[in-house]
Amino acid sequence: MEPMDFHVEAVGRRGINMVTRSGGMALLAGRFVATLKDIPRSMHLIVGQFYSIGVRSLPLIIVISVFVGAVSAWQAAYQFKFIGAPLRLLGSAVGKAVVIELAPVLSALVFAGRVGAGIAAELGTMRVTEQIDALESLGIDPVRYLVLPRMLACTVMVPMLVVFANFIAVIGALAVSIFGVDISSETFLNGYRMSFQLSDFLNGMIKAGVFGFLIGLVGCYEGMTTIGGAEGVGRSTTIAVVISSVLILIFNFFFAVLLFRI
Repeated sequence: MEPMDFHVEAVGRRGINMVTRSGGMALLAGRFVATLKDIPRSMHLIVGQFYSIGVRSLPLIIVISVFVGAVSAWQAAYQFKFIGAPLRLLGSAVGKAVVIELAPVLSALVFAGRVGAGIAAELGTMRVTEQIDALESLGIDPVRYLVLPRMLACTVMVPMLVVFANFIAVIGALAVSIFGVDISSETFLNGYRMSFQLSDFLNGMIKAGVFGFLIGLVGCYEGMTTIGGAEGVGRSTTIAVVISSVLILIFNFFFAVLLFRI
């Protein structure tokens, strides 16, 4: 086989895999929507996933958010000094950046690394050990029993975590402004209140909800389609994190164009 033919074949194979994966995710999303009617009978499973996926992610989100807010304030102050802008606008700049961009996107990326990988590994292990096949043989729908609780928990909990991330990031930025930039808390908070808009906050929540849905969808799909034993589980986990992170950044751009018009 000529080298050129090998490259063409490899590109074609990757293209086919991408189309297959996209179609499989679309079908899984449709099955998820169809099982929403079963929420009442699956409530105990959903509550358990809310705790496992959401509450247990809170400490990590808090740590990340503190330093996101702190570095945002420090870098903004540095840029203000460079261009000669008044530091009294620091609260406005940091508040906008955190609520619109930093808290939703970085929280979703961290969530994808922790939760998306966990979902893919858990479901992938169940697939290669034939536990999912056992559920099907017992007449239990794996989508209702496994996918619905996890995807719903991701979709709901990411926006809730972003609310905490917004608050903690502002606290971190406030601390840096007071002790590092020598700005009073009153000046910083007045600037933050001046720039705060409810529409920015709500748009950030919409972004976070979509990001959570994508993380849950990708993690569940990769886990449910795992093959190849332990090696396959590791491969599915890695792919789930990579695809989730890329989709978050891609969708974030389109949200920026649609929701935050210049």
